[in-house]
Amino acid sequence: MPSLMIVSHGQPSDPAPAEAALADLARAVAAHLPGWRVVSATLAGPGALAAAVAAAGPGAVVHPLFMADGWFTARHLPDRLAQAGAQGARLTAPLGLLPGLADLALARAAEAAAAQGWAAGDTTVLVAAHGSFRSEAPARVARDLAARLVAGGLAAAQTAFIDQDPQIAAVAADLPARSLCLPFFAAGGGHVTDDLPRALAQAGFVGPVLPPIGGDAQVPALIAAAARDQADRALAAG
Repeated sequence: MPSLMIVSHGQPSDPAPAEAALADLARAVAAHLPGWRVVSATLAGPGALAAAVAAAGPGAVVHPLFMADGWFTARHLPDRLAQAGAQGARLTAPLGLLPGLADLALARAAEAAAAQGWAAGDTTVLVAAHGSFRSEAPARVARDLAARLVAGGLAAAQTAFIDQDPQIAAVAADLPARSLCLPFFAAGGGHVTDDLPRALAQAGFVGPVLPPIGGDAQVPALIAAAARDQADRALAAG
């Protein structure tokens, strides 16, 4: 039986809610992968990764539920998998780089604009992301998404961050009236429920704020497709 392990960073200060939310996502992904074993773990949950590795077995496909391909996915996650005893694990692209995610974000932004009675070509999107003061990778992925939104017909797309400059409050304060916010996050954790609303309120931003793109109902199908593709490539490689 092929297996998929979905891994996220989690919430070190309170691991249980993030573990439960990730388990819900794993069940949703499993609905698109009949015949697969799908498990999940956060890196913050004590013993969670080791338990998931044991349940998945050797040769599992691993999906990093991260928005970029920086240090966590390139170094930290492989190290943690090795420490947990994972053998032959094969990683998909992280969530933020999955084929189809940018198109999904474009569709959701266009739908939100239409719901306001705005033409896409008159609408600005604020791509609010985590960012990093240590790595350029998270900002690069967010900026690539912003470029895709403009290429898809939005008037403009600006990126702003929680953990690097430019900060969300500074960028949001200068946006035109027909602007909406697209949170480029994997889930609805504290950054989405606390930090982002605080920054937008500080800026006086009153436009629509979309749910985090990682929580979209279409995401489980994207993750499942990436897992199948990774498994097929492994078979083809022998």
